[in-house]
Amino acid sequence: MARTKDFDENEVLCKAIDIFWHKGYNGTSMQDLVDGLGISRSSLYDTYGDKHTLFIKALQSYQDTNSGKVCNIVSNTGSAKEAIKKLLEYITVEMLSDKKHKGCFMVNAEVEVAPHDEEVNRMICQNDQQMEDAFYMAIKKGQESCEISSQKDAKALARFTFNTVKGIRVTAKSTTDKAVFDDIIKLAMAALD
Repeated sequence: MARTKDFDENEVLCKAIDIFWHKGYNGTSMQDLVDGLGISRSSLYDTYGDKHTLFIKALQSYQDTNSGKVCNIVSNTGSAKEAIKKLLEYITVEMLSDKKHKGCFMVNAEVEVAPHDEEVNRMICQNDQQMEDAFYMAIKKGQESCEISSQKDAKALARFTFNTVKGIRVTAKSTTDKAVFDDIIKLAMAALD
């Protein structure tokens, strides 16, 4: 008969996200995970498998949570331009409120792990496509209502806007000067005119 777990798997997964996010995949040892998760090494292996499997689960959990927030903002704001501006401001506030300057877990994984790991690369590409599609839908809606110029390609604008989001997330790792981000947002919004 299998033993019942004496820990909450979701709580442990949240702790794993924090550890990987702070130390990176390569900088996180199994001992870091055992110490940080507060479970035994055998429980860690029995529940999550190896470090890579736990990392994938952590990344998937982060992706599910954050993609949902972003898509919700883009989809549920009446004006297309207002939705995009609101999203850029939301991301800026989120990044600037992080006193540890961790950046975005997904972007960090893209830079550190994706070039050498097909599974992580596939997850990143899927996430990027989902985000680009959300921006594309908002921009097309804005073009149909004449709020956003139809002179520019909607797909190109969506890619530019999503790249701006990634840029904000990277820049927030090294600066907390809100004026920097205000300038970025202002120019990004001007591109939609």
